[in-house]
Amino acid sequence: MTEDAAQIKNRIVSIMMRRGPSIPVNISKEMGLTILFASAFLSELASEKTVKISHMRVGSSPVYYLPGQETSLEKFSQFLKSREKDAFLLLREKKFLKDREQSPAIRVALREIRDFAIPFNAGEEVVWRYYLVPESEFKFVKLELPKVEEKPILVQQIKEPVVELEPEPGKEKPLVHVIAQEKHEKTIRKEKLEKIKSKAPSMQSVKKKKPIKKDDKFFSSIKEFLSRNSIELLDIENFGKREIILKVKDKGNDKLLIAYNKSKITENDIINAAKKSSEAGVPYIILGQGGTLKKLDNLIEAIKNLSSIEKLK
Repeated sequence: MTEDAAQIKNRIVSIMMRRGPSIPVNISKEMGLTILFASAFLSELASEKTVKISHMRVGSSPVYYLPGQETSLEKFSQFLKSREKDAFLLLREKKFLKDREQSPAIRVALREIRDFAIPFNAGEEVVWRYYLVPESEFKFVKLELPKVEEKPILVQQIKEPVVELEPEPGKEKPLVHVIAQEKHEKTIRKEKLEKIKSKAPSMQSVKKKKPIKKDDKFFSSIKEFLSRNSIELLDIENFGKREIILKVKDKGNDKLLIAYNKSKITENDIINAAKKSSEAGVPYIILGQGGTLKKLDNLIEAIKNLSSIEKLK
C-alpha cells in the first residue's frame, strides 16, 4: 500500500509538472480518482513540502502548485472576488502601490490577495508590490537640498589689507596695497558655505517621522480580530475614524460588524447598531476597544431570560 501511495504521488507530481498549478478536480479527472482522494494526496504532498498551497480559493478548494510555478498562478486570478480582482488588476498595472494612498476597499483587498500582493516597508510607509516584480525596481524618492543661487563677488568689494614696506634710504615710508590672494579665496569659500547652510533645511526636520494614524491601527486590529475568529470580510459599508461598519460572514451567516473606536460601549452605541442591523436585515456584532459600561453589563445579564414585558392597562 505504501508503494502504491508513493506511485500515485509521483504521478500527481508528473501531471502538475505538465499542466502547472492545479485544483483537486483536475487531478481526479486525469488519474481516475475521486475528488476526495485527490485532495487527500495533494494535502500529503503539501505537508511533505513537495507542493505548495495558494491563499486564494477556486470554489472551496485552494490551488496547488510546484515550487517555481508561481508565475502561472495569474491564470487563476479570474476566480478572485470583485474587490480583490480590482486590487489585483490595479497592482499588476502599477507594479507598486503605497498603502496609505489607496481607498479602504482596495487596502482590505490587497491584504486578501496574498499570492499576488507582497508588502514591504519603504521608510515609514507600507508599499505593496506585484509578486512578479522585484522590490529593487521600486524608486525611492530622495530629498534634495535646495540650490542656492550664488552671486558673483566683485573684486572691488574686497577690502585689501594694507602692508607696510620698509622705505628706501632717503625716502618717505610709502603705503603699498597688496592683495593677499590666497587668504581672500579661503574667506570667500567660507562665506559661500555659511550662506548655503543657513538656507538649507536642517536634517532634523528632514528626518522627522510621520506619526502613525490612530484609525490605521484601529483598522488593523479589526483585521486581526476577523482572522483570529475565522470571520470572512465581504464588504465595507462605512469607514470612519470613530466607527467602521463591515459586512462579514460568520459561521456561514451574513452579519453586520459595527466597530467603535472608543474605550467603552454605551447604550446609544447598541441602539444605533441595532438600527443599522435592522435596516440591513442581518444580525449584528459589536466590536469595541474595551467592554461595555458596568450598568449596561448588568442590564444585558438581567434580560437574558426575560420572556416579555407586559402592561397592566
